[in-house]
Amino acid sequence: MLELLKTRRSIRKYTNRKVEKEKIEEILKGVLTAPTASNGRPWEFIVVEDEEKLRKLSNCRINGSQFLEGAPLAIVVAAGGELRDIWVEDSAISAIIIQLTAHSLGLGTCWIHVRNRMHNESTSTEDYVKDILDVPEGVKIECIIAIGYPDEKKPPHDINSLFKDRVHYEKY
Repeated sequence: MLELLKTRRSIRKYTNRKVEKEKIEEILKGVLTAPTASNGRPWEFIVVEDEEKLRKLSNCRINGSQFLEGAPLAIVVAAGGELRDIWVEDSAISAIIIQLTAHSLGLGTCWIHVRNRMHNESTSTEDYVKDILDVPEGVKIECIIAIGYPDEKKPPHDINSLFKDRVHYEKY
């Protein structure tokens, strides 16, 4: 697990190789085990492989989402049902489970934040994404995880350069 954490990096360039259905299924099996508060499981996941939808989704934000056009796969992380205030945390936990599972399968990922972001001056990123994917009212969207075979290499995190001064024992 520590090796996965050290080597997982945000990947924004992908080859045009499709992600195999078996790997998508493994990612989904992993994320469906994600912990949630009181075992509420509010999350919903939208798997997107359609190139036209990926192209449209790549324009969901003013900046920071354009690389999605080059990804062969995205998973939109949402939450529905009777939402409690912790849906954000539950969704964020599931998003990192997606990223770590994908990385364990040799795939690269990058998080695109949706919640509280803007598509343009008058439309939220969430409303823009909901319109493209026919997401019903009452469902909230946390993020989009771009997934694919990496077309860039990034070095692992250097353990010696971690922010160890951010760790406190017994008191701040």
